[in-house]
Amino acid sequence: MVADRIRSMTGWHWLTLFGVIFAAWVVLFLMAVPAEMRAMSAVYGADFWESLCTITPDAAGFLRVLLMWVVMSAAMMAPTALPAFATYEDLSQQFETARFGVLVSGYLVIWIGFSVMAAAVQMGLFQAGLIGALGESRSALLSAGLLWVAGMYQFSALKEACLSKCRMPMSFFLQHFEEGPWRNGLRLGLTCLGCCWALMLLAFVGGVMNIAFMGLATVIMIFEKLPEIGRWVTKPLGVVLLLASVWIGFGAI
Repeated sequence: MVADRIRSMTGWHWLTLFGVIFAAWVVLFLMAVPAEMRAMSAVYGADFWESLCTITPDAAGFLRVLLMWVVMSAAMMAPTALPAFATYEDLSQQFETARFGVLVSGYLVIWIGFSVMAAAVQMGLFQAGLIGALGESRSALLSAGLLWVAGMYQFSALKEACLSKCRMPMSFFLQHFEEGPWRNGLRLGLTCLGCCWALMLLAFVGGVMNIAFMGLATVIMIFEKLPEIGRWVTKPLGVVLLLASVWIGFGAI
């Protein structure tokens, strides 16, 4: 059944969405290419890397930092919502591809809003000397604090409530289907934000431009939203995050 559903995702609206996700990951990969390769002009030449990857957030400016977060949010969060998007398509008896675009747009608007806040936080943390040019933490206390918040949030009622909706998108959409694709997209985005904001902020621990962190976090967030697998991921992950917080915190003393 799952395989049949995947094979049915061949309409232009699906192909466009997959193309956007793929392009976002390509951009993130290029931005995360090691500095040695950029310095040696190993790929595309030095001028290309100078325009794409600015040394510091201050030099890049808020708009470039915001753009990076928007691309990262699209690359990481859109894949986690694919089952919900497919469910909405199944519920639409006379489906129009334009409605699909409206739904996805509403979803991404929420994550653009998150990107604005995350970019502002990154600029502030960098100016305070708490993170480096690539967004990696330079403070053990900051790392421990973010890990503690993310770990505790894994056990929160709000996280569980949001995950329950993401794991049962059919019930979620049936409650609000008459409101239309835009409001359903916004509602889905807010629910997804409630699931994932704390894990996304862990980018300030491992590095905002750390492609390995992005990939691992995306896989974890996808698994968390799967009904059969998610319940085996959320709380154990919380334990791991709390233990890591304690370990780093004691190391800073």
